[in-house]
Amino acid sequence: MSIFKLFDKISSPPTPTKPVSHIIVGLGNPGTKYENTRHNVGFMAMDTLAEKYNTPIKKIKFKSLIGNAMISQKHCLLMKPSTFMNNSGQAVVEAMNFYKIPIENVIVIYDDISIQPSRLRIRRKGSDGGHNGIKSIIMLSGADTFPRIKIGVGGKPHPDYKLADWVLSDFKKDDIPSIKKACNDACRCIELIVNSQIDKAMNEYN
Repeated sequence: MSIFKLFDKISSPPTPTKPVSHIIVGLGNPGTKYENTRHNVGFMAMDTLAEKYNTPIKKIKFKSLIGNAMISQKHCLLMKPSTFMNNSGQAVVEAMNFYKIPIENVIVIYDDISIQPSRLRIRRKGSDGGHNGIKSIIMLSGADTFPRIKIGVGGKPHPDYKLADWVLSDFKKDDIPSIKKACNDACRCIELIVNSQIDKAMNEYN
């Protein structure tokens, strides 16, 4: 065995043996064109989570890139849907049905233009708030009772600026440190929510 393969073996995360109990979904659009846009901050948070738990999100299943991690002693499926934002519910519901996961155990991370960069807002449930990815999940699952972590991406710079153009634009260079912090904070929120401590997450980060 080469030293490189030995290193890979040592550094690889342990394979979860427990059944999947939670699904963690970051919303975004696939492809390099959208990588650093505001609408993809859910994907950015998932990449931060994957790095923290040393687990790749690269296997293709459920119309998504997926990975697995033990978070707060629970086996969590990590998902980055490849359906494009407006059809996110297709991927989420397919995974829910496969693992028989209740909607309350699905945690969704996504962008919110009404919140400033670096800020989070955690909710137990709620309406789609005009977010098409959330709208798709609610419509196809038939419920809005899933916890969600909203990451602020800042409001439009001018009332006449088209919303689609704004959310699909890249972050400003000055916003990057704040967004990195928000993604790290989102990881801590996920750990608390999976551990049935959503009240603590809301108290600490809202």
